[in-house]
Amino acid sequence: MSELPKTFDPSAIEAKWYAHWEETGAFRPNRPDAEPYTIVNPPPNVTGNLHIGHALDNTLQDVLIRWRRMQGRDALWQPGTDHAGIATQMVVERLLAEQKQPDRRAMGREAFLKRVWEWKAESGGTITRQLRRLGASLDWPRERFTMDEGLSAAVREVFVTLFRQGLIYRDRRLVNWDPKFLTAISDLEVESKEVKGNLWHLRYPVEGAPGRFLVVATTRPETMLGDTAVAVHPEDARFKDLIGKRVILPLLGRAIPVVADEYSDPEKGSGAVKITPAHDFNDFEVGRRHDLPMPSVLDAEGRVMLEEISAHFAAADGIADHDFVRGLAGQDRFAARKAIVARLEELELVEKIEPHTHMVPHGDRSGVPIEPRLTMQWYVDAKTLAAPAIRAVETGQTVFTPKQWENTFFAWMRDIQPWCISRQLWWGHQIPAWYAPDGEVFVAHTEEEAQAAARAKFGHAVALTRDDDVLDTWFSSALWPFSTIGWPEKTPELEKYYPGDVLVTGFDIIFFWVARMMMMGIHFMGEVPFKTVCIHGLVRDEKGQKMSKSRGNVMDPLELVDAYGADAMRFTLCALAGPGRDIKLGRQRVEGYRSFGTKIWNAARFCEMNGIAPVAGFDPASARLPL
Repeated sequence: MSELPKTFDPSAIEAKWYAHWEETGAFRPNRPDAEPYTIVNPPPNVTGNLHIGHALDNTLQDVLIRWRRMQGRDALWQPGTDHAGIATQMVVERLLAEQKQPDRRAMGREAFLKRVWEWKAESGGTITRQLRRLGASLDWPRERFTMDEGLSAAVREVFVTLFRQGLIYRDRRLVNWDPKFLTAISDLEVESKEVKGNLWHLRYPVEGAPGRFLVVATTRPETMLGDTAVAVHPEDARFKDLIGKRVILPLLGRAIPVVADEYSDPEKGSGAVKITPAHDFNDFEVGRRHDLPMPSVLDAEGRVMLEEISAHFAAADGIADHDFVRGLAGQDRFAARKAIVARLEELELVEKIEPHTHMVPHGDRSGVPIEPRLTMQWYVDAKTLAAPAIRAVETGQTVFTPKQWENTFFAWMRDIQPWCISRQLWWGHQIPAWYAPDGEVFVAHTEEEAQAAARAKFGHAVALTRDDDVLDTWFSSALWPFSTIGWPEKTPELEKYYPGDVLVTGFDIIFFWVARMMMMGIHFMGEVPFKTVCIHGLVRDEKGQKMSKSRGNVMDPLELVDAYGADAMRFTLCALAGPGRDIKLGRQRVEGYRSFGTKIWNAARFCEMNGIAPVAGFDPASARLPL
């Protein structure tokens, strides 16, 4: 009789065999003389839970790595997790609030970071346990974390080296600022939401021309306190005679210039735009072109501040209202908006108000509207680092599949801006920079090294203060293909497994991760970090709609694994996946492939019941008859 049970129960079988494979080291590269094959796994956030995108990404990698293992290659699939700066800090802060413990500022930095490491030890392994349930055959003993000791050393080495090469520097520029989390955030952490608002048409009196106004249209009247010019298109006949003249800024009474700039679109709004360089990315560029002042009028929390404009109050009969402006100090940006519009209406300086639906950037985690904010931050000279990465794709050293994604890569890379790498958080790689009392900065691997540099500079010991900021998480993950296998040490693994063969990832992080790994890999290792970038599509619902909590169509891969088994779900994803194509996934498809798995099981039982078994010494190459 057959020893195989009648019913195929994937949960018991998959758990048993996965544990066996892991215990016996089946996932380890153990063929020292064979040709290597390397895949680095995109490190999931340590706060994360397995979602359907992870399931697709890891299944495709698992297919490739198992295929190469079976071919006899020395195959390494490198695992690890990302410290996820803002997400992890948010999780722990929420936990402290739930437990009615002091918040992070009351605790202080050291105590708070100790608490985060405790959380990481208790809860940070969820995603890797879930990848095991998925059946992903990663080399787990090699698992890395973007803040482990070795990777931290790599981050310091890269930062110090790039600083000394002039490729990392400090600059005062506009950033995406989150007024809730009080930090700069990356473009990937910003989502644009459609907002129903208004377009306010405001009258700015023309200096020396009583009764004449230049009307500007704006969606953000609260920023007018920081206006330093009005821009009109150089070819716009309506305003030609005003170019070079001045208008009076309502409420403040200050005269500001009318400048000619092609940024102003004659077809939009009133054709004239107020220029607030410290609070708008486009205005910032206009301000640089025309050498305009850049006063900030909103603080870190999005409240009105007057420190940078109070010296510019000017008398203007019937237009200036300095007492009103002083009363705005400390008000939230949206309360100030209402008050400013109401006061302008009283002064008869509102031409009209139009309902206006437009896209407003929001923090993807905080949910609050993002403020462009002028701050001093650390930057990488991405343009210099991008050039060799562009050449590598142009010359085929790294190939994208499907090939059309190279166009996306080129579009971003050829128009690349300086990369803001500092974040005003506590959890992360603290920037290895120390400041002397006069503001002189010393970048070094250690505080002792910084102290020695300061002594050499000043001729005596000085008190140094470390930079409070931490690095953008994409900075440490940009080093992933070489930091995970030993760099900056010259390890045998680094020699053997770099460069990698394939990177499997989604299109949404081509710029944030793929491009940055290429920039850092070429700069520090002298060659590309991977030869092929395999871009897959999104997993959508069976109607082709994007999965989202608001639509209620999210599919939990672990729930599908519980219902149908990991193999059924993995087989479904593989069967539906095509190069770069989105997948339409429904439960019935998974159920169908579970039935396919059952057929294979029953075929195996049939063989067993009929005494079909392996024969020692049988050479398959000797078979001459068809099956």
